[in-house]
Amino acid sequence: MSYGRYGSRVGRLPKEAFRPSALFLGLVALLVVSGWMAWTGFGNSKINVFLFVAAGWTISLCLHEYSHALVAFKGGDDDVAHRGYLTLDPLKYTHPLLSIVLPLVFVLIGGIGLPGGAVWVNHGAIRSRLVDSLISFAGPATNLVLAIVLVLPFSMGLDGAGNPAFWAGLAFLAFLQITASVLNFVPMPGVDGGNLLYPWLSPQWQRGFSHMAPYGMLILIALLWSPKINAWFFSVVFWIGDLIGLPSYQVAAGYDLFKFWSF
Repeated sequence: MSYGRYGSRVGRLPKEAFRPSALFLGLVALLVVSGWMAWTGFGNSKINVFLFVAAGWTISLCLHEYSHALVAFKGGDDDVAHRGYLTLDPLKYTHPLLSIVLPLVFVLIGGIGLPGGAVWVNHGAIRSRLVDSLISFAGPATNLVLAIVLVLPFSMGLDGAGNPAFWAGLAFLAFLQITASVLNFVPMPGVDGGNLLYPWLSPQWQRGFSHMAPYGMLILIALLWSPKINAWFFSVVFWIGDLIGLPSYQVAAGYDLFKFWSF
């Protein structure tokens, strides 16, 4: 898509469709303040890390869904802008069960980042199968990029400065990004990995995928309760963490601090 076509479409839409929401900016402010508190050791370190990770995780959820929407918009779907998906407002991506309850439960009990937002794309408006696949690819790829960015300070040896609680929280937040990326790249109907393959399937396979899609994430969650699958999943996550330089001992410390209610 040329810049001129993109620009003309932007001109037909209100500026508010592209402006970061007040709620998203509030989350960024909370991330900065709680991060500063964790860095300086001000107040309760467990509360600081909990707020820092919770705000950071919610922001990453917004960026995950925003990436889907941005690629869809550039690929020809104006509806994503009209629905508010380009404002980074977490409420626009909300599904009561998948977006709030399950992700929170999984972070609390298992330390797994479960993106559960929803961006509804008008696939009929998308100009090619490649772009359709890139829409699905963009979300988990964003989580992986965020993980690498969050790990960079450790790779550069900067984790000797500030309060250890800050670095533990940062490591746990990076770990959540990796778990989210691995989960979403699973080629299962209803998950980004399956949606990535969907445009290239035969009509018969597409019909089967469509029937399974509403239950795909729930099936994946159920599979994670299997000890063998759970162990395999975390082995992949920690392998990626080691590959990009994420200290596993910092992840464990961050998870312990995040659970501020436990002693």
